Amino acid sequence: MSGTANSPESAVRLRRTDLRGHTLSLAELKSAVPRTASATVTTAEAAVQTIIADVRHDGHAALAGLALKFDGVSQEHPRVPAAALAQALAELDPAVRAALEESITRAKAFAQAQKPADVDYPMADGAVVSSHWIPVRRVGLYVPGGLAAYPSSVVMNVVPALAAGVGSVALASPPQKEFGGLPDLTVLAAAALLGIDEVYAMGGAQAIAAFAYGVAAGSSENGGGEALEPVDVVTGPGNIFVATAKRLVKGVVGIDSEAGATEIAVLADHTANPVFVAADLISQAEHDPNAASVLVTTSLELADAVERELAQQVAKTTHRERVETALSGVQSGIVLVDDIGQGVAVCNAYAAEHLEVVTENAPGVAAQITSAGAIFVGDYSPVSLGDYCAGSNHVLPTSGTAAFSSGLNVTTFLRAVQLINYNKEALAQVAGHVITLSRAEGLPAHGDAVAVRFP
Repeated sequence: MSGTANSPESAVRLRRTDLRGHTLSLAELKSAVPRTASATVTTAEAAVQTIIADVRHDGHAALAGLALKFDGVSQEHPRVPAAALAQALAELDPAVRAALEESITRAKAFAQAQKPADVDYPMADGAVVSSHWIPVRRVGLYVPGGLAAYPSSVVMNVVPALAAGVGSVALASPPQKEFGGLPDLTVLAAAALLGIDEVYAMGGAQAIAAFAYGVAAGSSENGGGEALEPVDVVTGPGNIFVATAKRLVKGVVGIDSEAGATEIAVLADHTANPVFVAADLISQAEHDPNAASVLVTTSLELADAVERELAQQVAKTTHRERVETALSGVQSGIVLVDDIGQGVAVCNAYAAEHLEVVTENAPGVAAQITSAGAIFVGDYSPVSLGDYCAGSNHVLPTSGTAAFSSGLNVTTFLRAVQLINYNKEALAQVAGHVITLSRAEGLPAHGDAVAVRFP
């Protein structure tokens, strides 16, 4: 894959971090890996707090003003008419429809397989402790717009919610001037394909605020519009303003994660194909100028070969400028390591949203990874497969949060509710222990609540 006279090779070069010969602690590894500075989060917070307050106070009028300010769209009400959803599906390119249907089929199969089983445990005769999974009442699903359209994110958000048994699903995506104030038409078609009829042309922090707090029915004086009922859980990726809004409403509603710009890490050795590795780094860099693409490798020869491939492939890619910006940023780079063991340690410290393992015995190496949103094993499991048709979910934790959080899945929309069912004889067996422990904690009334049952 070489450049042409019309597309000279790109001059992009990844920053290199050489960890060979160094033994670093986890904290030192976390500091050494490429990472976007987090200062932008605090920069966005004040603006997002204002947006949330405006939506809570002014409802539909605030939503209309924000749509005009940020999206350049005049809007009376954000609800997408049913006719627009039906039309978008009717006019959907048949090939795109077929691809979405395949994505939905695979995602549904995996989501159904994920559903956890209820547990009824017989603790003793007459004593049963249970854990029952119950879906949340209502969810708000956010599908980003901006630099690209994301009908695949409709699939990734909606399918696990429906598999969990959620009864009320609302979806929001930014309004687009080119579609007359509607969200992207392919996004609408995907929603219609999944049977979602409550769709809103809302973007950014204002969409998250509307989901979290609801919007009262409006009068003609305050912008009009029907009520938007608050949700219990908000999910979906978005920009820094969406992520900040989700953090600020967490506790009012549940959220999946504070997803930031996308990221890919590739753990590779001398057996990796540099053509494939370069293509995969580019595939995530085209999302966003702030996207992160990181190669962790034991092979200096591979690092050099990947950079040569990047020079050729970036020159030919559609979003060249965006990709060059992302690959040249501080969040992207090449990390050189002594061996695969050190590479695994680096990847666990980085906790990538997407991690590809392309090494000898890739399944065995992948089994050593403890922190990643999703792990792609071998030459023929690229991240883009997971973005669309693997059956897995592409809404994943970013910015190192994969060390303690999971990607979107069925359990995001479920609650484990415990049930305790003891009869008198079963309670009698532990009554003395309850009374003893309550007194040890200085809470004797707890023990009295048991003792009173055995006069």
